[in-house]
Amino acid sequence: MFSKSTDQKNNSTIKTPPVLFDETQRIIAAIEDISGKKLLSYWTSHSGGVCQNDVIALYEILENLNGQDELVLFIKSQGGDVEAALRIVHLIRENYQNVTALIALECASAATMIALGANRIEMGPMAYLTAVDSSLRHSMSPIDNTNSRVSVSQDEVSRIINLWEETAQDHHANPYSELFKYVHPLVVGALDRSSSLSVKICQEILSYHIDDSELAERISHALNSNYPSHGYPITVKEAKSIGLNVHKMDFELNKLLLELNEHYSEMAQRAVTDRDEFNHHDNEILNIIEGRDIQIYYQNDKDWHYIQEERRWRTLNDDSSWRKIQNTNGEKKFSRLHMR
Repeated sequence: MFSKSTDQKNNSTIKTPPVLFDETQRIIAAIEDISGKKLLSYWTSHSGGVCQNDVIALYEILENLNGQDELVLFIKSQGGDVEAALRIVHLIRENYQNVTALIALECASAATMIALGANRIEMGPMAYLTAVDSSLRHSMSPIDNTNSRVSVSQDEVSRIINLWEETAQDHHANPYSELFKYVHPLVVGALDRSSSLSVKICQEILSYHIDDSELAERISHALNSNYPSHGYPITVKEAKSIGLNVHKMDFELNKLLLELNEHYSEMAQRAVTDRDEFNHHDNEILNIIEGRDIQIYYQNDKDWHYIQEERRWRTLNDDSSWRKIQNTNGEKKFSRLHMR
């Protein structure tokens, strides 16, 4: 359910998403009772993703948790910045010797990399990991029909080249001369570099708990090149087959995580206030990181204006920020985290 606030500047009422701190804290306490370990929850909406600023927010949470030998880490995300994933794993492993990743739903791409940093992965019946092969949105990427840059994946480029070579008897041109008509050479070069980066990051993350370098290399290459699509769902059976320490999740634990996800999803519902066909206000929560007695989330809070001549949206009056709720001696304190 939306709440509402008044936009004095535009003399209108705007929708604001609910913040369900009490509800999520109750579930976190129940999960910690079942697991006997501290819980760290890392959740992103489909509009959000793994990003560098998450590391700073995560540091705030870990400081509040005070560390123990063991941690359970709930991850739900469609992915994002792979280098941020490496920093997140490093930060967690600096504080905890033994980490169990809890996957109830999607844990894709860069989020899969975060899961690789856990000694043990527990997956529910709807859970999946994905391939981690490279895709990127470059400043020279192709433009779609909304005048926005699109992501290009290494797998897509490789398949084009392979298909070209398989049908070489039908033509004699260099495949790259044709490819470069649609994908800028700098994008192709960046993809090649990014692909090497993905393998390197996977190996480094796995080294936190796997001493067998050959096994770590085999898992890394499998996740980067063995699957027909970037979003290919890797479920429990497949995850075990490539060498990951994966187990089925306890029924009650999975049920609680799905309930926690439902509350986060309610917090992250689209909170868009339309003013006219060219202007609206966006108040959506994108990323949520939470532990016992503390929740930090990133909330969009800005106007959008459509520029017809350029066929693109422009932001105005941007008050988006990281926001923190902390329970101190039974009193909830609200503040903002300022980071650049």
